[in-house]
Amino acid sequence: MTIKKTLEDKRLTMELAGRLDTATAPQLDEELNEGLKGVDELVLDMTGLVYLSSAGLRSILAAQKKMNRQGSMLVRGVCPAIMEVFEMTGFVDILTIV
Repeated sequence: MTIKKTLEDKRLTMELAGRLDTATAPQLDEELNEGLKGVDELVLDMTGLVYLSSAGLRSILAAQKKMNRQGSMLVRGVCPAIMEVFEMTGFVDILTIV
């Protein structure tokens, strides 16, 4: 998985590409732990993401919980296969997806 970060003022956009799974979720966790200091808006752009496992869901949920305390989080560019995962797991009720 690749992660491209763009910080504008207090808005961090993270473009995720590839597979977010057991092998790559720790990479996202590390980037989120380091990158969210002073951020009040997080955008996860999943346009390039092709696979999402339960480990990836856990990372996304942890980011949402953290951003609930310090600002807001938006998920965009979700492909139909990943949207189905979000729907089956109830994440559509937790996340703001556009």
